[in-house]
Amino acid sequence: MRAWSVARTGPVEENPLRLVERPVPVPGDDELLVRVRACGVCRTDLHVTEGDLPVRRPGVTPGHEVVGVVAGAGAAVANFTVGDRVGVAWLRWTDGECAYCLRGSENLCPRSRYTGWDADGGYAEYTTVPADFAYRLPGELDDVALAPLLCAGIIGYRALLRTSLPPGGRLGLYGFGGSAHLCAQVALAEGATVHVLTRGADARRLALGLGAASARDAYDLPPEPLDGAILFAPAGDLVPVALRALDRGGILAVAGIHLSDVPPLRYETDLFYEKELRSVTSNTRADGREFLARAALHGVRATTHAYPLSEAPQALKDLKAGRFDGAAVLVNDLS
Repeated sequence: MRAWSVARTGPVEENPLRLVERPVPVPGDDELLVRVRACGVCRTDLHVTEGDLPVRRPGVTPGHEVVGVVAGAGAAVANFTVGDRVGVAWLRWTDGECAYCLRGSENLCPRSRYTGWDADGGYAEYTTVPADFAYRLPGELDDVALAPLLCAGIIGYRALLRTSLPPGGRLGLYGFGGSAHLCAQVALAEGATVHVLTRGADARRLALGLGAASARDAYDLPPEPLDGAILFAPAGDLVPVALRALDRGGILAVAGIHLSDVPPLRYETDLFYEKELRSVTSNTRADGREFLARAALHGVRATTHAYPLSEAPQALKDLKAGRFDGAAVLVNDLS
């Protein structure tokens, strides 16, 4: 098969990805072999490729928003058959026995592994996934529409939960890419007032088109104090900006796996009145199943821009440069 490999980490403009030939992977006893049909392009793929995240698997194939079909299975797999449509997401494996897993917080498992970072992902013709971590996918959405839901959607939902937004609350979204525009749809469908703060004019137009009450520059104040906010942009200097926009008792959740340094905070203006700053670490499988069910219930749809899989490096360059709103999706044209 053909697959993209991070030959060396570095700026995407210097083309660190290489298209290579590899044997089709052999699934382990508890794994599925998945023929990739589409794979979303996530900012985490950019962090893996550019080295913002430390190398865990030299030459790794990125991609963890995979829609595909089961092409084979290990001997211990009993609940999937060849031809089933499945999703492969970021969280690939947890030990199931640590204190975090046993209390229902498998996203905090110290031994957790991730698709496209610890193991080869979906920028390829085939990938593998432990069957217990594969998602069964609904039949009504096409592959391109489904792909961004598998990370951008799930992580956005986890971040929304972390804000503890009250019913009918006022939510601020800082950055409005693939994850934020899906999170916004869930929040709006469940009665929130959403204010979007982002640098891109196209993204602001998309936000208003989806029903946001306002859309302003990332460093502007929203038109009213916020009960909760989510920082999707990987810009640490927005942390104090977002904290100052919160009402008393408001919560800011930081959704990214990578964030530039946060400047000093002023207690009186940024944290006083019981404001909270929370991080978001991956997700649980329960989060994923719950989000996919709510997405189906509310008709959540990704704004997508399709690229051939053969043009994966260009998709990452366009993501970094902010050349599209919504989410990019790679469609397999290598098979």
